[in-house]
Amino acid sequence: MFQLAQSATGGSILGLVGPFVLMFVVFYFLLIRPQQKKTKTRNLMLKSLKKGDKVVTIGGLHGTIMEISDDICVLRVNDVTRLTFDRGSISHSIQDADSKE
Repeated sequence: MFQLAQSATGGSILGLVGPFVLMFVVFYFLLIRPQQKKTKTRNLMLKSLKKGDKVVTIGGLHGTIMEISDDICVLRVNDVTRLTFDRGSISHSIQDADSKE
């Protein structure tokens, strides 16, 4: 009878840890991994920006890159105005309709 109680106690510890491990695996594949992939693609996009690219800032401003350095980006807006932004404030790049075809 004493041995039966010991084996039940040992099994219950494994039964408590199992759901936590399963929860971590689910969180990894549903939350952590997709966020890492999104961050990686954004960093690649920011590194590949060059002069003449049409971009949209995080605030929704559309412009064309006039000058770009490691951390600063100068955009031309409305063919007259030049605005300076941090490189990280670029949301995404816009491709022309001609380049999509």
